[in-house]
Amino acid sequence: MKQARVLTDAEFKRLMAVVSQRKHATRDKLAILLSHFAGLRVGEIAALKVSDIIDGDGTPREQLRLSAEITKGGHARVVFLNDRLRREIVRYQVECLGERGADCPLLITQKKTAFSANTLCQLMAQIYGTAGLDGATSHSGRRWFITRLAHSGVSPKVIMTLAGHKNLTTTQRYIDVRDDMMKAAVDLL
Repeated sequence: MKQARVLTDAEFKRLMAVVSQRKHATRDKLAILLSHFAGLRVGEIAALKVSDIIDGDGTPREQLRLSAEITKGGHARVVFLNDRLRREIVRYQVECLGERGADCPLLITQKKTAFSANTLCQLMAQIYGTAGLDGATSHSGRRWFITRLAHSGVSPKVIMTLAGHKNLTTTQRYIDVRDDMMKAAVDLL
């Protein structure tokens, strides 16, 4: 089975430019960034509630706790949100949340209903397609997240834990290797 494409820096920049031109740009950007910067699966993103990422005083959380009910492996895990993602959450909060309560879905469709994993997967496919990124899927962000951490020297055990994997071999399958990466590695010698 062919894996989802991992975007280069230039492709990611192009993706963000395409997203910013969309009718629901702020919502769509948050969905994409939750995938790329938190390594969330599309089903996990679709299942998020407002209270999962925004605390009681209206501040974006530094970490969120995914319950076992929404994770693929059925094991709860903690996900950390970096500063860029937290700034995007603030933008989303100001522009899109309105008076939605803490137990409401974080992301909603044009019809004001919660996304299912399938409908969010289709939305992401549409966005990647519009950006001309053949082979990119809703799993591309998760692979980008894991690959970036691996190539930044983060411990494999830390990456495995952040990804919510139980086996290191699963995490290793997510890591993308391209010619430019191999050349850069050899150039370090």
